[in-house]
Amino acid sequence: MATDVPRHVAIIMDGNGRWAARRHLPRQQGHRAGAERLRDIVRACPKLGIKFLTVFAFSTENWRRRPEEIDGLMALMRLYPHSLADELKRNGVRVQFIGELQRLDRSVTNRLDELAALTASCDQLCLTVAVNYGGRAEMAAAARQVAERVASGELLARDITEDTLSAHLLTKDLPDPDLVIRTSGEFRLSNFLLWQAAYAEFEFVDTLWPDFTPGDLASIVRRYPGRIRRFGAAAG
Repeated sequence: MATDVPRHVAIIMDGNGRWAARRHLPRQQGHRAGAERLRDIVRACPKLGIKFLTVFAFSTENWRRRPEEIDGLMALMRLYPHSLADELKRNGVRVQFIGELQRLDRSVTNRLDELAALTASCDQLCLTVAVNYGGRAEMAAAARQVAERVASGELLARDITEDTLSAHLLTKDLPDPDLVIRTSGEFRLSNFLLWQAAYAEFEFVDTLWPDFTPGDLASIVRRYPGRIRRFGAAAG
């Protein structure tokens, strides 16, 4: 089945550190440039017909980075939601956050909660930001919830289906992504939306995230109608 526009695009925003290193700048400068690039991409999505955008901002594995880099990333998460709030609401962008948010400092989660509440009624684009997110951890948590329902007698084991597990994922209110884009020339999912991306189309681009422009996104979207998505069915 050929489709005109990917309704849901997911992006692994990779390459901020390398972008900074090539310019002999601190890594934090790369993360700031990446945050500004996200602002540009969010503005472009409604014009391209994209209704859902999900981005990978911070993974459960990113805690292994140097403390000063983590502190810088957390500072961005405190500052950017406040600076973007009015623009996002004006442009009809609803923002939500998924991941193990309880591990974040309260000063960070307060900002994220404020932005989510402020934009809750917006309906032009749904922006989902994955923060302290890992696909395997998400599936394990969903499996635990299903197991608890079985143990309590609320659900029979034989009645568990793919839809049952999907209904317990953090993305249960989102359609599965039609298209997953990864920047920076890497060819892996890195534990991002492992369940949800089962039938997504993929684009791996060499461009580092801060250099990935709305024009680059538009070019990928223009190529998308040529994809034939069979979902397991035979050709023709």
